[in-house]
Amino acid sequence: MTDPGSRPIRVLVADDDTLVRAALTGILAGHDRVTVVATAADGSQAVEAVHRHRPDVVLMDIRMPTMDGLAATELLCARPSAPKIIILTTYDADEDVMRALRAGASGFLLKDFAPEDLFRAIETVAAGNAMLSPAITRQLLAHVSDPAGSQRRARAREGLAKLSDREREVALAVGQGMSNAQISAALFLSLATVKTHVSSLLSKLDVQNRVEVALIVHDADVT
Repeated sequence: MTDPGSRPIRVLVADDDTLVRAALTGILAGHDRVTVVATAADGSQAVEAVHRHRPDVVLMDIRMPTMDGLAATELLCARPSAPKIIILTTYDADEDVMRALRAGASGFLLKDFAPEDLFRAIETVAAGNAMLSPAITRQLLAHVSDPAGSQRRARAREGLAKLSDREREVALAVGQGMSNAQISAALFLSLATVKTHVSSLLSKLDVQNRVEVALIVHDADVT
């Protein structure tokens, strides 16, 4: 996890479009707490660049030649001390995005983002948090099909059964894309209590972030 006060957040940009790489690098050059340590034109280059440069965050395009961003994400997230990965996509309800999130990506951005959205996303995931936009996440989870849905549903429901009633309420709220502050207001809990419940359910569900919680809630198909 990056300590925001210690050094700039190290970023790797992976996209097969030269102009996109240049544009992203140029945008990030204007942020004093972010530094681009490398770029990559395909997934295999991204994996090698992560090994060589140890970035904190990878901006990963999905559709790239040789090795696509999905395969690269799966490889990187399976490693110890994996970087945080933000998926870059032109589609907000895409099967590949769902697979990347399941593999361990910390969130995704549509390619029409504003610069401030990019900076906020990088800082969010570098701090160890998932980037979970309520509107986009609900659309993604609602419209992407899952070919192994029945097996996932059984596993997800088994996981949710481990939670207390209050933890389950918090999990469902996370699945709706709510922030801790929104959950606090909706469930009439203090922010500290919400954070405690989130930490507990992450442990019980054996997941790393809120995106994975949202996926489990989606898989369980509960309300």
